[in-house]
Amino acid sequence: MNVREVKSRNRISLGQDGNALVNLLILNAVIFILLKFIFVIYLISEINIAAYYSNIFNWFTLPADITRLGSRPWTVLTFMFAHEKFLYLLGNLFFLWSFGYILQELTGNRKLIPIYIYGGLAGALFYVLSYHIFPALQPHVSDAVFLGANASVMAVAVATTTVSPDYRIFPMINGGIPLWIVTLIYVVIDFTSISPGDPARYIAHLSGAALGFIFIYQLRKGKDWSEWMNNFFDWGENLFNPDKKNKSKSAKDEFFYKVKDAQPYKKTPNVTQKRVDEILDKINQKGFHFLTDEEKDILKRAAKEDDL
Repeated sequence: MNVREVKSRNRISLGQDGNALVNLLILNAVIFILLKFIFVIYLISEINIAAYYSNIFNWFTLPADITRLGSRPWTVLTFMFAHEKFLYLLGNLFFLWSFGYILQELTGNRKLIPIYIYGGLAGALFYVLSYHIFPALQPHVSDAVFLGANASVMAVAVATTTVSPDYRIFPMINGGIPLWIVTLIYVVIDFTSISPGDPARYIAHLSGAALGFIFIYQLRKGKDWSEWMNNFFDWGENLFNPDKKNKSKSAKDEFFYKVKDAQPYKKTPNVTQKRVDEILDKINQKGFHFLTDEEKDILKRAAKEDDL
């Protein structure tokens, strides 16, 4: 792996394999198109449109009724990718791309999907709980459903802002707009788009936002909530990719340092392909700013060797 790939791996490339942001955008778009395709089939077949919602669409949305939820438990995941209106989808994808791009630049490629999923799950939990806790909502529990990526995108937005609230975009405008202002605008837009008839959605979206903050707070304390999920994804990828082989180790790869025979002894890091790959993986997982001075020095030396 070439050292020159460091910056490109830390930024979005629409054609990049394994790009978490691109995968989320595509998954949301594909599910929307699939549902609309089935809707059109029902429409041209002159089938009662209500049958489409009962037979197809409602199996992707999250019911507030625990009994119904027990019969379709997968909806705790599918609802966060299901959208009914195109403009609703477009708005979520726009803000997901905006905040997800910055989050990947700051923390690497392996935090976005876990934050997205955690935010959706938090929203689902508190949406269902709201309909069973607040007496004013209980009469409507049988008809209430939750869908859309808003809680997940809210988690991504708040997590990104928590990492770097003073991150600036549009630098040509008076030195740039602080990220926290953009997030505040997004929260206002999101809340004004919620129907007044379903206050549980406010709670669900706030829960997603709180999860985004807690995730970064725990990460700073050394507790990475994304690790088990990424390990599961890696296991699944390896399971369906039997041709993937472990890299063979050479004697040189096992020694990360060389020590010159002089006083005082000085350790000089060896520039090995294994070490470079590990550093690049660390950038991909955590971000460039998590590198130690030694790791940055190895990348510089490796880049010089590439130029020779």
